Amino acid sequence: MALQCGIVGLPNVGKSTLFNCLSNAKAQAANFPFCTIEPNVGVITVPDERLNKLVEMIHPKNVVPTTVEIVDIAGLVKGASKGEGLGNKFLANIRETDAILHVLRCFDDDNVTHVDGSINPIRDKEIIDYELQIKDLDTIDSRIQKVQKQAQTGGDKIAKQTLEVLLKFKETLEQGKSARTVQFETKDEIKIAHDLFLLTSKPMMYICNVDEASAVNGNKYVDMIRESVKDENAEILIVAAKIESEIAEFETYEERQMFLEEIGLKESGVNRLIKSAYKLLNLSTYLTAGIPECRAWTFKTGSKAPVCAGIIHRL
Repeated sequence: MALQCGIVGLPNVGKSTLFNCLSNAKAQAANFPFCTIEPNVGVITVPDERLNKLVEMIHPKNVVPTTVEIVDIAGLVKGASKGEGLGNKFLANIRETDAILHVLRCFDDDNVTHVDGSINPIRDKEIIDYELQIKDLDTIDSRIQKVQKQAQTGGDKIAKQTLEVLLKFKETLEQGKSARTVQFETKDEIKIAHDLFLLTSKPMMYICNVDEASAVNGNKYVDMIRESVKDENAEILIVAAKIESEIAEFETYEERQMFLEEIGLKESGVNRLIKSAYKLLNLSTYLTAGIPECRAWTFKTGSKAPVCAGIIHRL
């Protein structure tokens, strides 16, 4: 099961720096907008202490961890939903991802310019939320035109359910809320909603990019984000991308752990991010082990044993 997460955010919030930490691919990290023109894709392994223990015990000939694809998507600006900046490219790339990792700048640094001239993560969040919501409204309005007559004049039950789902999404989006905040109860409604593939219905993780002093407990900017998303079905993660780039330069695991302990962290932000991405999509892994191979397999949390077994047999 392939998992693809798209890293998004305004220009100069630390997207590409974080991407470079996550992947061996090297996106250009520069102090100007749109330094990432084409989406950079990196494949990273999912850290799993259980797999490491099995490898130590069995010494297999081959080890296959599960992986995640990370896509570094070009920075978005106001008007993206209407094609401003690299808006059309941004929206096309993000539509293909399974989850969104929204990087927010939560640090002060006069040497790193901000596209809007000041540090305000709530404003930055709302800019991207708004652009995605406007694009979703366009999608909803288009679908309503197609099913409204059929739902009102015919006896098509599915058309009526579809219209009800569309109207509920439309009301929510027009209130400035994302589609993921809407809850449906029946299986039919959930399927209809899923098949719309709305941008704001994708699982969202807000990554607060902070300075070193705020790497453990966050800061006032992180508190602002926590308050802003408390009613939204989304995850929050605190990461100091600059520190992560320093950690990535250490050659050994021991050196990395010593550095983390010095700044009060038990685990790198990269590891926490990958694990959180799995949680965000309700994913888990199970392991198979033997002399020929130790391998991690990804499945939807809560799946029955026959479904999980079938993942192996589909290989």
